[in-house]
Amino acid sequence: MLCLMGAAQGDRPWLDVHRTPDERAALAVKAMTLDEKIALLHGPMAMPWITPDGRQIQVPAAAILSAGFVPGLARLGIPALYETDASLGVANPNGIRPGDVATALPSSLVLASTFDPTLAYRAGAMVGAEAHAKGFNVLLAGGVNLARDPRNGRNFEYLGEDPLLAGMLDGEAIRGTQDQHVISTVKHFALNANETNRQYLDARIDRRALRESDLLAFEMAIERGKPGAVMCAYNEVNADYACGNHWLLIDVLKGDWRYPGWVMSDWGAVHGALDAVNGLDQESGEQLDKAVFFDAPLKAAVLEGRIPAARVDDMVRRILRSMFAVGIDAAGIGAAGPGAAGPGEHPAVKVDIDYAAHRALALDIARKGIVLLKNDADLLPLARSYKKIAVIGGYANSGVLSGGGSAQVIPTDGPFARIPTGGLKPNWMDQVFDPSPPLDAVQRASPNSIVAYDAGALPARAAALAANADIAIVFVIRHEMEGSDVPNLDLPEGQDALIDAVAAANPHTVVVLETGNPVSMPWLGRVPVVVAAWYPGQAGGQAISDILFGDVNPSGRLPISFPRDSADLVRPALPNLGAEPRTPVHVDYSEGADVGYRWYAARGSTPLFAFGFGMSYTRFDYRDVKVSGGKTLTATFEVRNTGAVKGADVPQVYLTAAAGERVLRLIGFQRVELNPGESRIITVTADPRLLGYFDEERRQWRVKPGIYQLRVGRSAADLALGGEAGLHGI
Repeated sequence: MLCLMGAAQGDRPWLDVHRTPDERAALAVKAMTLDEKIALLHGPMAMPWITPDGRQIQVPAAAILSAGFVPGLARLGIPALYETDASLGVANPNGIRPGDVATALPSSLVLASTFDPTLAYRAGAMVGAEAHAKGFNVLLAGGVNLARDPRNGRNFEYLGEDPLLAGMLDGEAIRGTQDQHVISTVKHFALNANETNRQYLDARIDRRALRESDLLAFEMAIERGKPGAVMCAYNEVNADYACGNHWLLIDVLKGDWRYPGWVMSDWGAVHGALDAVNGLDQESGEQLDKAVFFDAPLKAAVLEGRIPAARVDDMVRRILRSMFAVGIDAAGIGAAGPGAAGPGEHPAVKVDIDYAAHRALALDIARKGIVLLKNDADLLPLARSYKKIAVIGGYANSGVLSGGGSAQVIPTDGPFARIPTGGLKPNWMDQVFDPSPPLDAVQRASPNSIVAYDAGALPARAAALAANADIAIVFVIRHEMEGSDVPNLDLPEGQDALIDAVAAANPHTVVVLETGNPVSMPWLGRVPVVVAAWYPGQAGGQAISDILFGDVNPSGRLPISFPRDSADLVRPALPNLGAEPRTPVHVDYSEGADVGYRWYAARGSTPLFAFGFGMSYTRFDYRDVKVSGGKTLTATFEVRNTGAVKGADVPQVYLTAAAGERVLRLIGFQRVELNPGESRIITVTADPRLLGYFDEERRQWRVKPGIYQLRVGRSAADLALGGEAGLHGI
């Protein structure tokens, strides 16, 4: 260490950790040749690949088989970038690293349903720690795109429809990851709200509306988490590809927000060397592009004067700055924290992982994020005195469903079930069930009951089993994944008919949803209990059972509205359904900033289940709301557990009127756990951006002077108490 520090202060001053990341990056750039700079600006997907013209691409010997790799510069002491997909845990695409497993977290919608920033930090730290222990130093995580369409196949990787909730939780997850000395991205910048033909999709929206919705979520996540990199999206935004969109990358991200890190492309999202002029800093997964644009073509453009040399210096400086700021270089000084390395050991090295502790975290997230949607006659929690319990459908004897695509994780708990679904990429599209069978968990929870299982393929046979049981638990699933949207809100493969048949045979029917999105419920009036488990991760079966039997009091709240059916949506028909692959398509996001619950409020309608809704086995009351104004709004109120059992509540504060204009915006929330009879004073202070509007001409946020009204409630559609105060305006 002493020798290294001496060298850092002498011939390689950029390795001196006592300098700021900006100083170090500037010094390193000055010492680099043009070829060394270019080498940092592109990298391959670190998997064997055959190009469309038949060329076999080999993985560099120094790479870890994974999503991506950028070679380091040994002469300068600059480490390589070892990149892994990791939205819900460290991915091992198609099992390319034999035997390598990781903790499979619940979907991001489960995490969002907890409304718990602290839990988001722990999740990010856990994935960062596992990545570090496997030798990775860049996590392709941090999905913060808003759920504009509940048929988007990738919503399960994101954090719902509200910019405050998504931005806050994503920022905390990013911060947790980077505290493990692993760079995190935030993605996909921006407006990746539909997957159908995503590489050829033009996402059209008013700029002010985009600033007040999706971009606000990104802005908040970046402020809170300080991610080392931003990953730009495949789609166009207002006719310019996101990875070459001057307004997005230069005017907004690097200009208005003064973002100091680098912009990396998504894999196969670069369209030419001149994307560098429009703000892109690094080409990722270069084999997937038509050419390696940021290698020889970029160098030629610099030598010919078509791209300024200073722009290349800026691209490299941004990458190096993030490396130094997060501490992935060998000269870093250690910091305490989960998975953190010791002094001088920041470079990712392979070490043993405490998978048991990490499974406990996955279980905690699932328990807190499962949402109880309906509980007529207090059928839940289930009694343990039932003689016969029928468990039906959803492969509940095998595990719990997970979402597909680059977020797929090979879980640590043992053999998992894989169901081939065909298509051009079978491994990519297969349904994977994490090894936590709800059937086994139900039997453990009620050991004196006879628990019988039916696959649900034949509704009449399932109904016969249910008719002879005291309780019937029907698990229904819908597989959703990156690269495609689901065509409607229906449950596939006749599962609506299955529920109808079972409910007709047994009035005590519980429906458990394992889906990546909301679904329509034509059978809702005929079943007493509905539970949204989402994709609950590798401990999901146990978590579901814990909720059903009352070992855990449900506390999840919906981060996304549940429509009644497709007619409730802004675009009732899925945009571009049936479009030929690789053909240009577009979506007009005419709702603007009124995403989800704000759109329902604007049109005066109520969804099936509102944003923020979720039931408990106890009850919480709110009282004594006080609102103060000035530069922003602050609400103070008391929340009390008036029920008989301990539970967690998520009181939510909404802006309902702004200087005479009716609005509905979440401006604050807090998760609180209370014993029976216990109360707590909650104080929420609004970010002024949530009270105002963005002035695109002046490129700044404005708040009108006047009277502003707040209401405190249990969901966007259940607002109990309120107050008002004046704001000076800005």
